[in-house]
Amino acid sequence: MVGSGRPLFVLFGSSIVQFSFSNEGWGATLADIYARKADILLRGYCGWNSRRALQVIDKIFPKDAAVQPSLVIVYFGGNDSMGPHPSGLGPHVPLPEYIENMNRIAKHLKSLSEKTRIIFLSCPPINEEMVCQLESPFIGKIERTNELCRKYSEACIQLCNDMDLKVIDLWTAMQKRDDWATVCFTDGIHFSSEGSKIVVAEILKVLKEAEWEPSLHWKSLPTEFAEDSPYYLVASDGLSTFNPSEWTSHREIQWD
Repeated sequence: MVGSGRPLFVLFGSSIVQFSFSNEGWGATLADIYARKADILLRGYCGWNSRRALQVIDKIFPKDAAVQPSLVIVYFGGNDSMGPHPSGLGPHVPLPEYIENMNRIAKHLKSLSEKTRIIFLSCPPINEEMVCQLESPFIGKIERTNELCRKYSEACIQLCNDMDLKVIDLWTAMQKRDDWATVCFTDGIHFSSEGSKIVVAEILKVLKEAEWEPSLHWKSLPTEFAEDSPYYLVASDGLSTFNPSEWTSHREIQWD
């Protein structure tokens, strides 16, 4: 822990979370947007399903931690929604159990603090043709379909509505682009930079519109050490310095 003044945001989930700092990912973009405003902590675990998450959630989010997160963004479902293997091994989790697991994850996170806010991400669609190309002699057949993703996405959304939780419908958000299947993924499952831009826009929309006190939208949070300093670059008048603490000109997108 470095200091204690900034809010803590935790990204918790499977590979869509773990890889969110790769390929101009959505986690990296959030870290840039919230620079000097909040700390973004990555807790992503490639290959995990909701069962595995529940096994260790107390270790990842201990209830007696000195500092609790201000925001947790949760994603599980893509692995859960894969077809079952005859051996009983593998990531598949039946839909009713997935709903119950996500319910338990949500209740645990809500119990951390009265100020801990939660956003769930639902299952996005996949590019089935690209996924077929992922087959390997070292891994059994991958059974992932858009129909299964849709069912788990809808279940996650319904659960969040029932529990009064914020949820982002990635299934719908991704498909608003006509070319989503070809530009939003690196491998048919994980997000390209274009796919991640959609995720960031949806997260910022929720944070801006949420009636949370305090607001967690980046424009509402104070910038750390934003006061003027005589050590900044000297302004053109030669009498003052130019304060760069709020600069955003380096960003390709000026996020709202």
